[in-house]
Parts: sequence; C-alpha cells; structure tokens
Amino acid sequence: MSLENAPDEIKLAVDLIQLLEENAVPAATVLAALAIVQRDFARKLAAQEDQAG
Repeated sequence: MSLENAPDEIKLAVDLIQLLEENAVPAATVLAALAIVQRDFARKLAAQEDQAG
C-alpha cells in the first residue's frame, strides 16, 4: 500500500514516528507525551461533539 493513498491517520503516524526517531527521543518520553496528547485531543473531541448536538 502506498503511503500516498493511506488514510490521514497513517500518514500522520508515519510523520510523527520519523520525527521522533530522527530526534532520538527516548521511547518512554514518547509514550508519556502521547498519553498527554491523547487526553488533550479526547477532551477536544468530546467538546466538539457536545457543541454539535
């Protein structure tokens, strides 16, 4: 499967992995940061859903 035709979430994941690996960010740091990002975006999504209906 070509990345060009991949879903947006796959493209973003590949970009993030590349950025983190190029900068040699430790795996534990990445996972801790991703947990924070996930919570933040889950709240944003919930707020959008509340506004929508």
